[in-house]
Amino acid sequence: MILQTNNQITLQEFLSLPPGEGDTTYELVDGQIIPKMSPKFHHSKLTRTFIKILEELTQERGEVCPEWSIKLTRRQRDWVPTPDLLYISNQHLPSNWDENEACPVPPDLVIEIISPGQTFGQMTAKAEDYLNAGILRVWVVDSQARSITVFYPDAAPQTYVGEELLVDSLFPELNFTAEKIFQMAKILING
Repeated sequence: MILQTNNQITLQEFLSLPPGEGDTTYELVDGQIIPKMSPKFHHSKLTRTFIKILEELTQERGEVCPEWSIKLTRRQRDWVPTPDLLYISNQHLPSNWDENEACPVPPDLVIEIISPGQTFGQMTAKAEDYLNAGILRVWVVDSQARSITVFYPDAAPQTYVGEELLVDSLFPELNFTAEKIFQMAKILING
């Protein structure tokens, strides 16, 4: 099992590591190997729901992938986050690309679902890092608040709750609300 250490590790060393034990996923942050929180039931149900919606919405115009690491730069250092879900269009990653490695370019969309022990503030900081690394859009999903906050590179974040229609120019045909997502995932109001 790999744990966070005081030793710095390079991007190449990180990418050469064997897979973690069990279902543990790791991220490279500031030269450190950081374990990612293991998803819980609501988190998994939300991920599944977003996969269904995005695959239908994008219809082979790109890839929708859960837990796919991305090679990025954060504060002038190598950064390899593993978002809960990402969408990358064929325009940014050709449809014939088929390497079994971390995503080599910033995706169009990253979705992060707040897990127990994480805060909205932590996810906001991570969303800003994603945008600064060239990702076009970040959606932060909060199952406790039953909200989806959309972060844009050129505008203030917008939080969607209840029956307010989520609008995002990346997906002009988008037609759902935060509440619809939670209902599709079968997450009860007090769940």
